[in-house]
Amino acid sequence: MKKLSRIVIPLALFAVALTLVGVSLGQAQDSGHPALGVLAQAPVTGAAPAPDTEAARIFRGYQINPVPLRLRGLDRDLVGLGSYIVNAQGGCNDCHTNPSFAPGGDPYKGQPKKINAAHYLAGGQTFGPFTSRNITPEGSKNLPAGLTFPQFKQVMRTGLDPENAHPQLGPFLQVMPWPTYGNMTDRVQAIYEYLRAIPHAEPGP
Repeated sequence: MKKLSRIVIPLALFAVALTLVGVSLGQAQDSGHPALGVLAQAPVTGAAPAPDTEAARIFRGYQINPVPLRLRGLDRDLVGLGSYIVNAQGGCNDCHTNPSFAPGGDPYKGQPKKINAAHYLAGGQTFGPFTSRNITPEGSKNLPAGLTFPQFKQVMRTGLDPENAHPQLGPFLQVMPWPTYGNMTDRVQAIYEYLRAIPHAEPGP
C-alpha cells in the first residue's frame, strides 16, 4: 500500500500542476495576449518556442516590435511573423522612418538602440531625387500605403511604382531593393498584415 501511494500521489500532483498551467495559458489567450498563436504552440512549461522555428520568429517579432499594435480582426501569427521580417530581416526602418532612430538612440553613435516610434515607417527620408514613402495604414480599412494586398504584393514582386512618381526614370521604384524582396515566398502577406497592425504616422521633419 505504501509503495502504491508513493506512485499515485506524485502522479496526482503532476496532473494538478498540468491543469493549472493549462488554465493559465487559457487565461492568457482569452485576455488577448499579443502572442496568441505562439502561446498555443509553446510547451506547457511556458518557455519560449524552440529556436529556428516559425513559432520562434513570431515570438521574437512581438518582442522587437517598437509600436503599439491594433490586432482586432488580424491574424496574430502573421502580424508577429511580419514584425520579425520587417524589424529583423528587411531593414524597412532604415529607409521608411525619418529619422530612423529616436534622439539618444542611434546605435551608429554607440547609443542604446531606440527606434523612432513617433514616425515609424511614415517615410520622408531622401535619397537624391527620391523620398521614401509612408507605408503606415491609411483610411478606415487600414491599407498600408493605401494599397490593397494584391497591389502591395505586385510592388514587392515587380517594383512597379503605383504612383508613377518619377516617369522620366521609368515605371520602377529606384531605391527599394524589390529585386531581392521579389524572391520572398508568399509570407510577404505577413509583412502586409503587420503593416495593417501598426499605427498611422506622419513623416518626421
